[in-house]
Amino acid sequence: MTTLNTTSQIKKKKIRVGRGIGSGKGKTSGRGMKGQKSRSGVAIKSFEGGQMPLYRRLPKRGFKSFRKSRIALINLSKIQEILKDKKIQNNSKVNLLTLQKSKLINKKYKKLKLLGLGDISEKFEVEVNFISNSAKEKIEKIGGKVTLIK
Repeated sequence: MTTLNTTSQIKKKKIRVGRGIGSGKGKTSGRGMKGQKSRSGVAIKSFEGGQMPLYRRLPKRGFKSFRKSRIALINLSKIQEILKDKKIQNNSKVNLLTLQKSKLINKKYKKLKLLGLGDISEKFEVEVNFISNSAKEKIEKIGGKVTLIK
C-alpha cells in the first residue's frame, strides 16, 4: 500500500517478516527451507564450500612491528677501526649519514647510538642521537667533540 505525502513523495510500507502466509514473507521469512543460512546466528564469512579457504592457503609471512625504532648501535672500537683504515677522513664528522655513505651501516637505520666498548686513540667529532656515558667520557678525554641530535 502506498500513500502520497504532502511533498508528493511516495512512501513505501515497511515489510514485516514472519507475520503470516498472507503477508508474502511469512513462515520461513524469505530464508527458504532448511540449511545453514536459514538458521539464526550463523555467519559464513570466508566459507568456500569445504574447499581450503584462501586465507589458509596462503603462507604465513613474519611480523613487522610499527613500534620498533630503527637505531644503529656502534662501539668505539669499530669507529677506531674505521678511522685507522681511513674509510672516513679524520676531518669529517662521524655521523649516521657518513657511515651510511661509506656502507658501514645499513640504510634502514634512522638513528645512531654510540656505545663505549673499546678504546680510541684519535680525536674526532661525532654527531649521534644517543650516546653512553662511558663513550662520551672517552671521546672528551682525548679532545673530541660530541654533538647530540634530537
